[in-house]
Amino acid sequence: MHPQVYYVGMDVHKESISYCVKLADGTVVEEGKIPSTRAALSAWAEKLPRPFVAGLEATLFSHWIYYRLEACGQEVKMGHPARMKAISSGKKKNDRLDAAVMANLLRANLFPAIHVVPQWCAELREVLRYRHLLLRARVQQKNKIAGLLMAGGIEYDKGRVHNRGYFRQLLKGQPEICSTTRPLLEFSRSQVETIQRMERSLLRGLSAHPQLAERVGRLCQIQGVGPITALTWALEVGPVDRLPSISQAVSYCGLVSAQRSSAGVDKRGPLSKQRNRFLQSVLVEDAKLACRYNPLLKAVHDRELERGNRNRATLAVARKLVAYLWAADRGHQPIPQPEHTDVATAA
Repeated sequence: MHPQVYYVGMDVHKESISYCVKLADGTVVEEGKIPSTRAALSAWAEKLPRPFVAGLEATLFSHWIYYRLEACGQEVKMGHPARMKAISSGKKKNDRLDAAVMANLLRANLFPAIHVVPQWCAELREVLRYRHLLLRARVQQKNKIAGLLMAGGIEYDKGRVHNRGYFRQLLKGQPEICSTTRPLLEFSRSQVETIQRMERSLLRGLSAHPQLAERVGRLCQIQGVGPITALTWALEVGPVDRLPSISQAVSYCGLVSAQRSSAGVDKRGPLSKQRNRFLQSVLVEDAKLACRYNPLLKAVHDRELERGNRNRATLAVARKLVAYLWAADRGHQPIPQPEHTDVATAA
């Protein structure tokens, strides 16, 4: 005889968690609210009847709850926010009803669960995304330096202005820089150097991580794929077997257009917004550089470019990159390149 399973729906907020525990026949066992703290969650989880299946919607602060409940040895599911239409379609909507609806979706096996990466992978992914934030801040400071110089009418070499030595010579050799602008330029330059040092430190730590080093090395064997692209792929995708096909990998990376098909009419729109935006941006930027180092990718780019659209050519290269990464991630050998090709690595 199978044990009785309890279904726990959880409506998670920043300061509180509303929950509803139901049986398979819909009988409400318990309802209530607890604070969103680790101590309160652990104490509440210990009192829950076993075995239970818990479900919560994916939010900014849902993952630590997911990992804490998963440590109890019970099944936990995280729901896709865009697919949980049953919660927002009713006339009434409050925390108690939301938790009850999630419990109903669980017991009816209709809960739209998403894939959740292991905790160690999620922690390293936050490090990589923080590096992405630093990169944006560094570009912002560089643009500010160029803006201050242009606003003062100062002539400078655009290709060398962000080099440390040239920047120091520029400040010494340009007496026209006013006294109020000079400290702003020096501060922005110091910010650029500090961010650069922190970026390198984060990348060294990620590249040397024991659970990533071998995988990143395998991905970097592809000509045109560097450590940034390889790290982003490994951490954003998660486990190797997460994406079972290349088409699903391309869709996850946001490199396909939205489709609207009805009554035999198929319409394609712009690129879908339901994607991993970090993977999308890295792959598109890498596709612009990879053609210089990989003749096969260059052939794809040139073939698409003959049709007259450079952006489509870049997307075609990005899709081919996804296919190479997907295959290399599973241990397939990279396609051999001509011997005369100068092997280099793109960032």
